[in-house]
Amino acid sequence: MKNLINLSQKRLEADFILKNALVADVFSLCWRKANIVVADGKIIALDEQDEFSAKRTEDANGRYVIPGLIDAHIHIESSMLPPTLFSQILLPHGITSVVTDPHEIVNVSGAKGMQFMLNDAKKAQMDIYFMLPSSVPSTSFEHAGAVMKAKDLAPFLNNQQVLGLAEVMDFPAVLNTSPDMLEKLSLVQQSNKIIDGHGAGLTRDQIRGYRAAGVQTDHECVTAEEAQERIKQGMYVLIREGSAAKNLVDLLPAVTPANARRFAFCTDDKHLDELMEEGSINHAIRLAIKHGMTPLQAIQLATLNVAECYRLSDKGAIAEGFSADFVLLDDLQQMKIAAVWKAGVKVAENGEVLKEQTHDLQVDESILQSVNIPKLTEKDLAIPFNNGNRANVIVIMPNQITTKHEIKEVDVENGVFIPCIKKDLLKLAVVERHHSLGTKGLAIVHGFGLKKGAVATTIAHDSHNAIVIGTNDEDMLHALDALQTMQGGLVVVENGKILGSLALPIAGLMTTLQPEEAILKLKEIHQALHDIHPDLYFHFFLTLSFLSLPVIPEIKVTDTGLFDVRNFQHIPIEVTEL
Repeated sequence: MKNLINLSQKRLEADFILKNALVADVFSLCWRKANIVVADGKIIALDEQDEFSAKRTEDANGRYVIPGLIDAHIHIESSMLPPTLFSQILLPHGITSVVTDPHEIVNVSGAKGMQFMLNDAKKAQMDIYFMLPSSVPSTSFEHAGAVMKAKDLAPFLNNQQVLGLAEVMDFPAVLNTSPDMLEKLSLVQQSNKIIDGHGAGLTRDQIRGYRAAGVQTDHECVTAEEAQERIKQGMYVLIREGSAAKNLVDLLPAVTPANARRFAFCTDDKHLDELMEEGSINHAIRLAIKHGMTPLQAIQLATLNVAECYRLSDKGAIAEGFSADFVLLDDLQQMKIAAVWKAGVKVAENGEVLKEQTHDLQVDESILQSVNIPKLTEKDLAIPFNNGNRANVIVIMPNQITTKHEIKEVDVENGVFIPCIKKDLLKLAVVERHHSLGTKGLAIVHGFGLKKGAVATTIAHDSHNAIVIGTNDEDMLHALDALQTMQGGLVVVENGKILGSLALPIAGLMTTLQPEEAILKLKEIHQALHDIHPDLYFHFFLTLSFLSLPVIPEIKVTDTGLFDVRNFQHIPIEVTEL
């Protein structure tokens, strides 16, 4: 502290100065011409009189400089990379901090998965903060790989990387005052930490129940009206723009100059290829500006608002006393990034990290051997019909994680459902893969438009059982066998042949490959998808992966069967009543 005070009073020489910058003042929403003076990883001064000296200087030449961007809510596992490699691909996009919920790996591997993520994140160049998974499993209507109760979460609350309790998905448990859920909520409240929400489709009264439980944020808004209701009730709304759920454009009308401080940007789930190509929060800013938000307002949402929401008191601004995380722009409107500084050290320039980290992967063997899919037959995938051909069908909404529940007439032969490409009615199965329980759920799905073959993955939110969709049983079974052999991943199959695959042996969720190698495998998979679906226009795997999440309306399928989310109960596939 003495050293910093002396530096601030010009008694000592600073470490670094970025001269002639046009600095974003996110407190007053204006631009300031200044030199950014840095020492010990902190901003010592915004020097407008050229009064400070430093060991090193660089000239911004009048270009815009903004605070390091912060993702308010992301599941790092959805990038298919462990935290250290995830950091490397996002730093060049100006993302210097993220708040992550590791409930994907924790649903698979429990406390061991949580500790792996914390340990690996410490090696990352960006700051990675954690929220403790609140719902493992997400509901009692499915089988995950682990169960995490309050006593299991408690030891992690003392970790400085942990900011609070992650998205509380099991809203019935909250509203029905489930003892297990209340224990988790109380534990976190007593620790004076943040509680994130997951209010998909909740009514005003249900949101009120969330607020009574201390829930402070929600990233599940899909309409401006939903966002406004949450703001009225004192919540932060995290505007999501990911790979499957793209809600930013629909929510922007809810943001006004009067309420903007209660909004922030997040990605939730975004795949590796899109993260590398367009980034995350920088893309949200770019999109917001394109649709009419002022640049400074968008930057405030992406920086100061997130920092204040999650009580990161030294993040989110370029000002005295804040961490020296900042981004130099070549183009403000397009968010074209010239260079990125983390704690006063330049870490990325011209789209590349300056120091690539060798990934010293240290992961428990049980996490690398988490896939136990039983050997199934065509009989196991049969969907029987006894009284006609009317069925409860899952109808997907491309680029959304919500679905519609419709009753449709389907093709039935010899008392079983037959997929129909012409009607776009395909077979879907979720198979328990953690403990060899032998449970599986079947469903009929409309909207994917698959023309042939089958597609399968062990990324199936949130319990991450194996999920497979197909036009025929043979290819579906072959795809499941491939997942078992790879110990998880993504696979596309046609006529018993693997057209493309990416192994994800870290809990069936993350790769051990370098990002560049993983991208090549993803390109192979995307080509394979277009081979069996020439008209594909949405993110197939992410849309598929959310069909097993029984807390997102309206209808999903878990390893225990077809699930009506509105009424929170299982329903049969066949509709027998008139």
